[in-house]
Amino acid sequence: MFNLIGFLITGLIAGAIARALVPGKDKLSWSGTALLGCAGSFMGGFIGWLLFNRDRFDGAFQRSSFGGSIMGAIVVLVLYRKYGKKAGER
Repeated sequence: MFNLIGFLITGLIAGAIARALVPGKDKLSWSGTALLGCAGSFMGGFIGWLLFNRDRFDGAFQRSSFGGSIMGAIVVLVLYRKYGKKAGER
């Protein structure tokens, strides 16, 4: 239970830092920011697995460090801004 709460709090902090580092305006709530950070954590874990641990079979679906979470959240945020908007908003 506490692992999940810690993961969500880490996701919220990583998502907030990613939103502060990437310029632009987003209409994300605090829960959307936490989901952004959690998705960024998994994205950072996947990128880290691709770059460093491909010979090990731990799998690409793993959490990353806090720095990897922030970098992954930046990637997810940029992809969200590019592909996540509705057709009427472009």
